[in-house]
Amino acid sequence: MPSPEDQSTTVPPAKTEAGHTLFDDVQALLTGTLVVALGIAMYKKAGLLTGGVTGVAFLSHYASGINFGLLLVGINVPFYIFALKRMGLAFTVKSLISLALVAFFTEYSPSLLRFEWLHPVVAGVVGGMLMGVGMLILFRHKASLGGFGVLALYLQETRGWRAGTVQMALDCAIVLGSAFVVEPMLIAISVLGAVVLNLSLATNHKNGRYVAA
Repeated sequence: MPSPEDQSTTVPPAKTEAGHTLFDDVQALLTGTLVVALGIAMYKKAGLLTGGVTGVAFLSHYASGINFGLLLVGINVPFYIFALKRMGLAFTVKSLISLALVAFFTEYSPSLLRFEWLHPVVAGVVGGMLMGVGMLILFRHKASLGGFGVLALYLQETRGWRAGTVQMALDCAIVLGSAFVVEPMLIAISVLGAVVLNLSLATNHKNGRYVAA
């Protein structure tokens, strides 16, 4: 049994409201955003689209040539105002950091990673899985990439709707609405990728299933 002196000097690591330490959150945000950025890099190489605000940023980037990272951040501003009011400061700050990291990694990944050739179906399925896994990591640490992810998490916590199911419906609607910008085959593959991404979330992120230790 430890002495009173030992007990008084034993300080447990600081934890967030979700039960994670600061180190847990930092590594999760870095890991999750890197995995998402890798999935986005595969989509960009194959000319695919994803749903949500990221999909809107893709469409704007393809149509205008404006920097993808800047578009991603700019379009998300209204959603972060909503997040601050509805989800709290901690969630909003971690989500802002996550979005900035994804924008940074996506912008500079071509100088570190290049695909010689990538089949669109492989990009859709594997890229969708990677983005789903990355977002799952962020969700479990009370963060998101903004956009419809904020709305999906809010509806899950307040209405009990599955975040993955809500986001899947919104993502598919945005991808299907891009028919005037992307050829039909790439749209079909993008829908497949959106389904894969959101199935990863729907089956692995259910309210009350995951409790941080």
